[in-house]
Amino acid sequence: MTSLLHLDSSANRSGDSVSRELTELFAETWRTVHGPSGDRCRYRDLAADPVPPLDTAYCTLGRRLERNGLPSLTDIDAWIRSPAEEREWALTRPLITELLAADIVVIGAPMYNFSVSALLKAWIDRVGFPGVFTHPDTGDSLLRATKVVVITTQGGSYGPGTPREAWDFQTPYLRTYFGKQGVAEENIHFVSAELTMAGVVPHLAHQQPLAANSLASARKEVTSLAAAGRPVSRAGV
Repeated sequence: MTSLLHLDSSANRSGDSVSRELTELFAETWRTVHGPSGDRCRYRDLAADPVPPLDTAYCTLGRRLERNGLPSLTDIDAWIRSPAEEREWALTRPLITELLAADIVVIGAPMYNFSVSALLKAWIDRVGFPGVFTHPDTGDSLLRATKVVVITTQGGSYGPGTPREAWDFQTPYLRTYFGKQGVAEENIHFVSAELTMAGVVPHLAHQQPLAANSLASARKEVTSLAAAGRPVSRAGV
């Protein structure tokens, strides 16, 4: 059975967040297709339960492991040398475990200042612990078969051919990050809803029809991706 990890990173929890609306649409569609989810669907709200930023103990433990050939995830406890390192690993391991357990990850990623929110960046930094996504025997990525769907929402327009296309540091960053962690290129999908501020900011009011079309297109794509077939087998990973 497939499993889903559903992440929201919008600071806006008032009910009018477009990224939250779209990730919930993905999750609802996924549950409809795959039946009652039980513990196969994990939800993490990075605004309601923020991931703490890294500290010295996290870095010290990570560097010790790198110097010693990056032990497997199950062996990391044996390399902890202080209560501070123990606390950092206790914060980190559950996030890594639930990511590794997921066949599909859907991430709500609103654009903040041309990149991702600090809430999402803190999660990215913490799960990116040295070596945890590499098979200890084969060197293959444990995320190779994981499907990642990133739903970006942008107040303006940053798509290909627009004047601000080069200002979007969010999409290439996330594509590079997950690619570096070993997610297959064909398993990384981006869905974008643009001009989400058209109904709020007066000088963008004339863009409301374009915003509505972008949101409708995003909803259609989200539904299609959530209803798609199961990811490829993880055999041998």
